[in-house]
Amino acid sequence: MPLGDSAILIRFADRLTLEANAAAIAFSRNIRAADLSGVIEIVPNLVSVLVRYDPQRIGYNALCGEIRIVGASHTGEESWATHRVPIFYGGEHGPDLAAVAESLGLDMPKFIELHSVSSLTVLSTGFAPGFVYCGLHSEVLSMPRREAVRASVPPGSVLFAARQTAIAATSIPTGWSVIGRTKFINFDPGTMPPTRMRAGDKVTFEVAS
Repeated sequence: MPLGDSAILIRFADRLTLEANAAAIAFSRNIRAADLSGVIEIVPNLVSVLVRYDPQRIGYNALCGEIRIVGASHTGEESWATHRVPIFYGGEHGPDLAAVAESLGLDMPKFIELHSVSSLTVLSTGFAPGFVYCGLHSEVLSMPRREAVRASVPPGSVLFAARQTAIAATSIPTGWSVIGRTKFINFDPGTMPPTRMRAGDKVTFEVAS
């Protein structure tokens, strides 16, 4: 669908699923690899991809045609980086952990076990520099965001809601529950690229010691 006169949004679903997320990630990679003339920016999100373009160099209809061709030409299997992220769960690092576990009918050790039991996918990046969304956890770990928003949480905060775990790389406001802290900071403006994780990578959480 068009967004103004210089952007197109391609949606793969109306709700988040791993299949729709994988389709959005693969599509964004295909578009980037095609290096289409007139395309300025490609921004994958959880289930959609935003393509910004220069209308002086390529028109809407022509770009839609190019996108259909690229979208139909799958480039094959991708290789993904894997990351192990140690987390200091609970206490001063995760002030919401006890409430989260209780709302799910679990004690804290069981929640931590379920939270770190399997590898997750980096679903998307963005919102703030280095911020990553990881998921999806099992249905057992399904709960909404907090009703109250914290004005700020520090870099390294591990956030939890909607079967996802997010990691903040900068100080941000958030309505997600804060369950822990990690020393892993996915943003360094002094390096290129400035982030280590990308959408599609695999992440495993573990208890920091």
